Amino acid sequence: MQSQILHFPAKEAMIIGQQTGDRTISNRLADTADSLQGAAERSNALDSGHRACQGCGEALGARHAIDTALDTTDGELVVVNATGCLEVFSTPYPQSAWRTPWIHSLFGNAAAVASGVAQSFRIQGKENVRVIAQGGDGGTTDIGMGCLSGMFERNEDVLYICYNNEAYMNTGVQRSSQTPGAARTATTMPVGEHPGNRFGTGKSVPKIAMAHGIPYVATANIANPRDLEAKVRKAMSIRGARYIEVFVPCPLGWGTASCDTIKVARQALNCGLTPLYEAEYGEITAVNKIAPSETVGAYLKSQRRFAHVFKRGNEHQLEAIQAIADANIRAFDLVESK
Repeated sequence: MQSQILHFPAKEAMIIGQQTGDRTISNRLADTADSLQGAAERSNALDSGHRACQGCGEALGARHAIDTALDTTDGELVVVNATGCLEVFSTPYPQSAWRTPWIHSLFGNAAAVASGVAQSFRIQGKENVRVIAQGGDGGTTDIGMGCLSGMFERNEDVLYICYNNEAYMNTGVQRSSQTPGAARTATTMPVGEHPGNRFGTGKSVPKIAMAHGIPYVATANIANPRDLEAKVRKAMSIRGARYIEVFVPCPLGWGTASCDTIKVARQALNCGLTPLYEAEYGEITAVNKIAPSETVGAYLKSQRRFAHVFKRGNEHQLEAIQAIADANIRAFDLVESK
């Protein structure tokens, strides 16, 4: 089977099944110049008809990210996708909702497959064709960690995007190394002296990526789509290994209302639990300041996975999560000085 690179220039974008040109973006008014999604002429990577759950944060994050990358590369883009929710709901064989060259890898080797794709284009002299690898937190921070570290260490010309919904959602909401302390999952039930997930576990992949000294690392949140698009655009202007981690709430796994995905994401951002920053060659270069208008308690109460935190005897769990937010605010200097 011979593969072929398809071209979808922004000027000839296929606008199918999505409302555009009406100054709206993620249910918020916006100037069309502020976001690619508000423009009548734009790339359209993820078509209507996919099978994501209502309010899926991952689908929204992927659309913003890949549309921006398509626009930046004038359609010269190949996407490698790890097994997971994003792959399952967008490409139930033999159908696909993607309108860009797309490769399904195994659960843990998206970074390695993308590295090979990038090297093949380099050898052919087609360095104008860019490569993105993407996956969820399970396929990225757990199963795919070795391949991802190898991609970073070799400084492969690949942008890896992790859509972090804090558990293995596709296989039944099992704990991952990105699951926060106290969170209920199918494998961390809210029982015993310390209900939910244990504290003091997990890892920060953005910090691990920074430790590799790669050209660009960033965190993003779907509550701020313009920031996500700007970071993808910047990443695509850089050669070498790059990593962006996008915070994407999952209504099904978190027990939130499908209409509250952006609200929940914004709460996480404004209480200090999901700091947004950029780093180049291991050094932080920019931090998004916040006005701490949301409390950790309000963020947790909107999710059934944290319902047990508010029961008598579990006050220490709420205090522990608040301490994490406070530590982030101090470490990243998130609040503007008065």
